[in-house]
Amino acid sequence: MLVWALGTSVALWLALAVDRWWGEPRAHWHPVVWIGHYLAWAGRWVQRRTVQEPGAADWRAFWLGALVWCAGAAMVCVAAWALQEALQTLPWGLAALGTGLLLKPLLAWAMLRSEVQAVECALDPAQGGSLAVGRERLSWLVSRDVAQLTDTQVRESAIETLAENLNDSVVAPIFWFVLLGLPGAALYRFANTADAMWGYPGVYKGHNWAWAGKWAARVDDVLSWLPARITALLLLLVSSVRGPGLAARLRQEARQTPSPNSGWPMAAMALVLDVGLRKPGVYVLNATGRSAAAPDTARALAYASHALLALMLIVQAALLLIAAGGTP
Repeated sequence: MLVWALGTSVALWLALAVDRWWGEPRAHWHPVVWIGHYLAWAGRWVQRRTVQEPGAADWRAFWLGALVWCAGAAMVCVAAWALQEALQTLPWGLAALGTGLLLKPLLAWAMLRSEVQAVECALDPAQGGSLAVGRERLSWLVSRDVAQLTDTQVRESAIETLAENLNDSVVAPIFWFVLLGLPGAALYRFANTADAMWGYPGVYKGHNWAWAGKWAARVDDVLSWLPARITALLLLLVSSVRGPGLAARLRQEARQTPSPNSGWPMAAMALVLDVGLRKPGVYVLNATGRSAAAPDTARALAYASHALLALMLIVQAALLLIAAGGTP
């Protein structure tokens, strides 16, 4: 148990260190890119057999989507399990090193932080930016139409993306890695990528995903349920926001979004910044908050960084307790 706890701790810190100093591996070595290629191919196969009429029930598309999702998830989990088992034959230090290197592509904090900062820089005229440049940069991060967004809405969208992906790209992979090792983190990244590519409630880019993507969306909801709420609590923990009724307010704000999970970290970020976060025509979080300004992006990034550090310290404490409890 002590060896497992120590190896897990070293692997986590190493993965974050590699993420900070070297960033993402090249695309042809990136497992999430491989996952995306599989999902793109499988998605095209399912769509050729999908009823494209909006609103039509299509159980065939649902079960085909579930089938290819399960096949892909099985391949990912078996590959991750085989690599993890192979590493366990090495001395614990080498095993921890290899595990950390394999874990790194399954989380992406440095890239997320860099992309959100890039949106803010793109809006800044002093750095050669403009609203048009900011919209273009934001379009790299979100699937929504950015053509009519104001500079405030561009900034709000970037902050929302930061909060949502703090869970999807950092907290949740770490959570599932601690629970289930590399297979857990790999399964989560597969599920989250599938949801991002297939999990639309209707027609997206000319394809009807209402039924074909339903399985992918529901599995991601299940796997993200607890990590999303942990992310929200971490953001509250590292902020100065306190007071009675805060948990109830967080719950109320989180329910404003259609997603059962993404609203939690986004609502928490809106509350700690005291800004309103809006997706036009869909939801408003913290409606009484002020409009987001340029300094709020930097504050949001600081809160996210502190939340990650708090998570790591909590995980280390938990690993020590588990190791101590398992030591004769």
